[in-house]
This record gives sequence, C-alpha cells and structure tokens, in this order.
Amino acid sequence: MSSLLLRNARAGLGGPVRDVLIVGGLIAEPGTEPPPGTETVDVQGGTVLPGLWDTHVHAVQWAQTRRRVDLSGARSAREAVALMTAAPQESGLTVGFGFRDGLWPDAPDKALLESVAPGAALVLMSQDLHTVWLSPAALTLIGRGDHPTGVLREQECYAAVAALPRAPQEELDRWVAEAATAAATRGVVGIQDFEMADNVTDWSRRAQAHRLDVRVVCSIPRNRLEEAIGRGLRTGEKVPVPDGAGRGPRTGGPDGEGVPGRGPRTRQAAGPHDLLEVGPVKIFTDGSLNTKTAYCEIPYPGTSSRGSLEIAPEELRTLMALASAHGVHPAVHAIGDLAVAITLDAFEAVGCPGRIEHAQLVTPADLPRFARPGLVAGVQPAHAPDDREIADTYWKGHTHRAYPYAALAAAGATLEFGSDAPVAPLDPWDGIASAVTRTDDTRDPWHPEQSLTLEAALAASTRGRTLTPGSAADLLITPTDPSGLSPSKLRDMEVIGTLLAGRWTHRLL
Repeated sequence: MSSLLLRNARAGLGGPVRDVLIVGGLIAEPGTEPPPGTETVDVQGGTVLPGLWDTHVHAVQWAQTRRRVDLSGARSAREAVALMTAAPQESGLTVGFGFRDGLWPDAPDKALLESVAPGAALVLMSQDLHTVWLSPAALTLIGRGDHPTGVLREQECYAAVAALPRAPQEELDRWVAEAATAAATRGVVGIQDFEMADNVTDWSRRAQAHRLDVRVVCSIPRNRLEEAIGRGLRTGEKVPVPDGAGRGPRTGGPDGEGVPGRGPRTRQAAGPHDLLEVGPVKIFTDGSLNTKTAYCEIPYPGTSSRGSLEIAPEELRTLMALASAHGVHPAVHAIGDLAVAITLDAFEAVGCPGRIEHAQLVTPADLPRFARPGLVAGVQPAHAPDDREIADTYWKGHTHRAYPYAALAAAGATLEFGSDAPVAPLDPWDGIASAVTRTDDTRDPWHPEQSLTLEAALAASTRGRTLTPGSAADLLITPTDPSGLSPSKLRDMEVIGTLLAGRWTHRLL
C-alpha cells in the first residue's frame, strides 16, 4: 500500500501548519506514523485544500473549443465573420466558438458568410451553446440547405450540432483526456459531464484507453432515459471499469517518472474503478438569456415574448417521476424565473432529490424553496460578469435578483459551482473569483450584495468536502493561503500540486 507524506502543509484556509499523511489514497488521522517507504514531499508552508469540482461541463465540446477560433470578442456579425478567416479546419469544417449576438447591431445570416467565403463550410457556435450559425455549405452537410437564415436556435441548434461531421472517435477521446489533465493543473479532481451523448459508455471507453486525471459523473440526456433505465443505471452508482483501465499513458502531458529535482511520482492507482459514476438525467425547461428564450414572468423589452417553455409542466413532472422511480435523479435546466418556479413545483410534486441547473433569475418568494432536502442548485458564477450587459438590457429593473448566489445561500440552498464549459473556461478559480468579486475586469462589482465569502465559494467548488481523515485524498496545494490574497488575485491562483486519491495528477513541487 503506497503512502505519501506532505510535510509543512497548511491544512485548510488559515489552518495550522502540520504534516498531512496519505495512506492507500486516503487521508490518515493526524499523528499517524508514516509506513516504511513513505514518499515525503516538503510543501514549504503551502496550503492543502480539498480538490475542486466543476459540476457542469460539456466535455467533448470543451475539448473541441480549445482548438477552435475564439469569437468572444466579436461585437457584430461582420466582426465574427472576419475572425473566421483565421479559423483552422476541423473535419472539413471551419469552426468558431463564443459569439454573443444578443446586442449586435446587425443580424447573423448565411448570406453574410457566403459573401465572404463562397462555398466554404463555416460553423459559428454561440457562447451559450443555444445558437449555431451555418453557411450554406455547412447547412447542406446536415441536410438543411433550405434553411432561410442559417441561424438555428434551441432544439434546432442541438440537432444541427449533433449532425455535423466530427473528428474520429479516437482523436476526440484523446482531446477529452488532454482537457481533463489540463483541468487538473488548476486543482480540479472531478467534473460532471452534461454532454448530450451516452456518457457512461463514452467515459468507460476513455478510461480503458487513457489515464484519467479527474473523476467523472456521467449524466444521462433526456432522450436516453428509457435506455438508461433498461440498462439498470442509477444515479450515484459506480460505473464498472475493466482491470487496468484508468492507468494508461497520460495523454495530456508527461507521465512524470523521475522529474528532475522532484523525485519519483507516487505510483499507486487513483482508484480506476471509482473514477466514473452514473449521474442525473438532464431535462430542459427553457432556453437562454442571450437568445431571449429563458422563460420569464415579465416579457422581454419591446416584445410580448416571455421566452420559450421547452416542456409542459405536467410532462416535466411525469418525466421526473419516471426517472426517480428507477433511481435516476433529475437535473433540470431552468434559467428564467418562471422556468425556475415550474421546476421547483415539479420537485415538490414528485418529492425526489436532484438538481436545478443555472437558476439565473429567481423571484424572492422562490428562494426558500431551494432549501428542500436533496436539492442542489448547480450555478455558474463566471456567467454573472459575462452576462451583465445583456442582463441589464433584457432583465432591466430585475437584475437585483439575477445570479442571486448570496440570497440562495442565505435561504439555505445547497450550491455547487460549475463553468458550463465551454460557455466559460473549465477553471473553478474563475468561478470562485467571480462569486466573491462579482466582476472579472476593471468594472465595479455587479450587484455586490450577491457576492459570497471565499469560504462559501470554496465549499461550493469542492461539493462541501473537507480534509476529513478517512476521506479520499483528492487534494490541491497552493503556494500561499488563498484567504490572504486580495479577491482580485483569486482568478490567477497558482496551483503547485493536485492529487487524485493520493496520485499526483499535477505537480510543480
């Protein structure tokens, strides 16, 4: 049984400096005598914290986006098209990601793409993943050549993206494994994957071919619920992985044997049979803010539209009850306040545990309803500073209850942070900093009354885990105590070590 001793470590925020012993992938009781052959690493006063989780990721899309042209700086449709000229080819396509057209002065259209690059297959994906803008050639690839504008939103968008040509499966799996290793360098020990795919099967395959440097909760798309029930999948159960899986070559970087000046890495397995877990079933109730399809009580300015309700309330309750009866928890996407209220009604009617994802606009009367046992509010704090301009426009006069993290916490809600990567980077420090500061640039904080303390933000980023003896040694190490930093420096927090069940997945020590 392998063991590792972290000497001179500050245990927790503002905690005492002591030694932290890891035996067999678990945190040992303080004062336990290290077994013979224990590897010793002096962390020189660095702070040891529970490893971070990103509980809302689209893994394949994030891995692909890391290789696509960045459209986030485009302030108009024409600027977005200009940026596409520098995009790389991907499976015969030119792909860009990250535009926000909610406040553009001009409208995206397939004719604009064709005028700049005749005959080229161009694909532009929005930052919120709810819109895709395709050129005529790209539309033809998916059998939608007769679409009038080439701009597809919500369900049409999801279907179009799924139909686009993709890189070979083996290449995509490698990209995903590399992205997971990159996340480990930021202290990430686990993700919840909401890719619209057979995530249990896909991650099982990846675990056999690659060394995984994070734990993965594998969600179930709504259209695969009956299949999952037939397979006997239940939320929270471990996904069986064949012997030898999870220990393959590290595709995201050097495996690290004998790093000069650092000694050999700890070689115990990182619990390959415990890395994968069955997650919840993802159900959509509404759309997004940027597309004005988030379902809201008050119509969007200048329109009679309150957004888009993607599922009838009675159908939502029936679907949640079916899932719950078979041990599958629902994770319900709800952004607008009316969608949130409908979702809370459904949880109360069905009486099951689960998650509400996003909850970006909440009426004050609904806040206490989040405190029900077994309910998690999966929120993405980096979205608040990203969306502030469009929220001030579309939710004018109501942004005091937008992204209401402090109010949710005060009402007793259980918060878990995610990034919704690629909507925001897969970097929990980005979310932590945004939750604490309510800004991500030189602008004044946006509704600072909704900011969280660092302690609360870290708890929401670690799924409430602490440095409890006997728990898995999923840890990160920072060179300084984060509580001693100004909030503005949290976003760039250096991580000098990450451990997954006592195995180094990132090491600068």
